[in-house]
Amino acid sequence: MNVKYRFEFQGGRTVEFAVSDHPEVPPGKQPAWARLEHCKCSNCPLKSGAMEYCPAAAEIQPVVEAFQADNAFDKVHVEVTDDRRSYSKDTTLEEALRSLMGLKMATSGCPVLSELKPMAIHHLPFASSDEFIARSVSHYLLQQYFAKRNHREPDWELRGLVERNRRLQLVNQALWQRIHSVCKGDSNLKALLNFFSMASSVSFSLETQLRKLEGKMTVEG
Repeated sequence: MNVKYRFEFQGGRTVEFAVSDHPEVPPGKQPAWARLEHCKCSNCPLKSGAMEYCPAAAEIQPVVEAFQADNAFDKVHVEVTDDRRSYSKDTTLEEALRSLMGLKMATSGCPVLSELKPMAIHHLPFASSDEFIARSVSHYLLQQYFAKRNHREPDWELRGLVERNRRLQLVNQALWQRIHSVCKGDSNLKALLNFFSMASSVSFSLETQLRKLEGKMTVEG
């Protein structure tokens, strides 16, 4: 997986980021907020003696640094390219960052966020809330189908999906706390809050979300 994001601001400024499915922590000293023990997630399985920095924080650190003084509602033209196709959209910085940061966190090497890696490999930039729910449920059900094929007990009731997103919420909350003190603008904070709210919808209102999708997907006989 090789995905490139290019941001073009109205004043002519451009910023680019590349995301792969095998990221490495950048060499050199990371900021204090990226250290593993700083606002450590309550469900983090990593040990400080074995790892100095939080992999998710280290992965999004360049993004935070690049946009920490920008306003969430700044207008940007964003181009996203991978090995198969390209996307482009005129949107707000907040929506573009939500898409980029979600992808970076899922591929960061964080053992909790890595549960999103199968979705990240089939990345859909600028996904709406409905698209996020549909893709989350579809990927999870496909995993259950493969589990049944391999003689394991499938979870057709989606209980594991709800529990997974509750774990992800703890990580999102901790990451938000990490970068809160370093953002001069509000773009990074709003991006994380938006990403957090989408993940929350899977945990707290999955049935409601599914009923809404059912009305759109039901084929009349």
